[in-house]
Amino acid sequence: MTENKGLSAGAYGGVSGDDYVPYVPVSKAMPEMTVLSIFIGIIFAIVFGAANTYLGLKVGMTIAAGIPGAILATGILKGILRRNNILEANMIQAMASMGESLAGGLIFIIPAVIIFGDKLTIGTITVVAILGSLLGILFVVPLRRYLIVEEHGKLVYPEGMAAAEVLVSSSAGGSGFKTMMTGVAGGGIFKFLSEGLLLWKYEPEWTIKPLQGTIFGADVTAALIGVGYIVGIEIGMYMFAGALVAWLGLIPLIKYIGAGLTEPLFPSAALIKDMDAWAIWSKYIRYVGAGAVIAGGFISIAKAMPTIARSFKSAMSGIGAKASQKRTDVDVPMTYVIAGAIFVFIMAWLFPMTNVPVAGAIFVIIFAFFFSVVSARLVGMIGTSNNPISGMTISSLLFITGILKLTGHADNKAMVAAIIAGGIVCVAIAIAGGTAQSLKTTFIIGGTPKNLEIGMFLASAASAAAIGYVILMLNSAYGIGSKEIPAPQATMMSMVVKGIMTSQLPWTLVLAGISFGVMCELMGIPILPFALGLYLPIHLSAGVVIGGIVRAVVDKKFKDNEEVLKEKTEKGVLLASGMVAGESLVGILLAVFAMVGVNIGIGEKILPAITSSPWTSAVMGLVLCYWIYSFVVKKD
Repeated sequence: MTENKGLSAGAYGGVSGDDYVPYVPVSKAMPEMTVLSIFIGIIFAIVFGAANTYLGLKVGMTIAAGIPGAILATGILKGILRRNNILEANMIQAMASMGESLAGGLIFIIPAVIIFGDKLTIGTITVVAILGSLLGILFVVPLRRYLIVEEHGKLVYPEGMAAAEVLVSSSAGGSGFKTMMTGVAGGGIFKFLSEGLLLWKYEPEWTIKPLQGTIFGADVTAALIGVGYIVGIEIGMYMFAGALVAWLGLIPLIKYIGAGLTEPLFPSAALIKDMDAWAIWSKYIRYVGAGAVIAGGFISIAKAMPTIARSFKSAMSGIGAKASQKRTDVDVPMTYVIAGAIFVFIMAWLFPMTNVPVAGAIFVIIFAFFFSVVSARLVGMIGTSNNPISGMTISSLLFITGILKLTGHADNKAMVAAIIAGGIVCVAIAIAGGTAQSLKTTFIIGGTPKNLEIGMFLASAASAAAIGYVILMLNSAYGIGSKEIPAPQATMMSMVVKGIMTSQLPWTLVLAGISFGVMCELMGIPILPFALGLYLPIHLSAGVVIGGIVRAVVDKKFKDNEEVLKEKTEKGVLLASGMVAGESLVGILLAVFAMVGVNIGIGEKILPAITSSPWTSAVMGLVLCYWIYSFVVKKD
């Protein structure tokens, strides 16, 4: 196709959605849902889904896949295959984003089944993923025209517009592709040398004896430093502040006060004087952190309630809006939406792998519809990264768990059923947000919504089993809820469900955490980053803040040149995204080695005094940070 110079001014508003002329005119027919685009899209969905599954279970954060997917798609199609088709590239990026959205929806809650001590099967994960994805995509369909077309210029959809800009700036696709692949290689090699060959510790720590033997450490990993670079110094500092409160404040305090106790203090079965810092964190601090996260979720929902109410009312008014017969205005039929909702209800209720009581299945559909609508509109205003998925999921989970208990279901089987029901809702919420962003990109580019809706569901279904296998593999290798794979959101969800069902939650600790959350709100501090820092090991927060510091140094160097700063920011984020993907993929490979019992850790045998020293890790971390800095600031 003949390339335009870029998006028109009308892409950002100033004209009505019906009058907007997309990048690819409606009159122009181009291949879109091709065998090639579907194949590459599925591969990307699996890769981004697997990488984000590993990252999310380890840190509690995921990295958006739409923009990296757009860059990779453009680079492969135009730079390698010499196939200049923007609609195929758009299909690929939309499918890639489904892998990340699905991973986020699943890991937030479904590993709680393992934490409960129940057996989690690949079949259960796949069914939950497919049912939730089906609802998330279908429930956006009747609102698509209203949210995307009629609200054009009012709802921004930031990630969707950014992906559109990347797609039309195809000349930048080649360099962006190379930068990301450099990050993938760098992150993968660093991971393999440290955690594979064990040439240095990836998690160095130092004991601070004057503070009751608590510890300070940092995860010197490419993924965490990359995450820190992406989110920036501010978010990293909020996380680190929460970690300091937990590890240099609460843990020494508990150890100091409890040293003289002659009986265990609930919920621990061991004496506090016999517990080290990790044990105190596991038995006490995690409940405090969970309380802070719960407070953050509810406060974010409460603050957003006026917007949520307006969004739901406005979005509902768009149902039934008459659509034209233009190619760019064709969705899957409404009969599919109704049939899909009925199908999910029946499957959730009667299928052996879900087996949710009928009351729970009814509320799965109700909450999935309500919060999918909310999610699809909220991401148009605040972006997918700021979408309060955990808050909406907790709200659904509290109600579903309470209903199950009131209807006489209060055993371990009921707790698993609540998690399964909440998992379907959580996946639907995450998928709906990603779907809305991709449909905005499609509207701007000039694609066919129906093709995207079908492609996105194929990507979700194809990546479901892959994500499930990664979850089970990591559990087999390290254990879900362990120090290596803490699975913060899923652990928190399990605490909520178990606390409601058994009334045995250590509410004093949870309420203390809630008070921290309220404190953050009163002080104007973002609650969720602080709460995550309070909940997670200090090593993780320290790794994130290190990446944030590197980003701050780069930003300071170019602060007087806005154009160059923007270019370096994009370059650094692409490199960091590649580092996250590279480490995550190698991490999955190492998990396979651990699962089958293959030990490649030669570092334990050669010069153990050096390879096991935390100072060796600190030096290698500095080397990695210098490499990131020098790569980003150098002239291309």
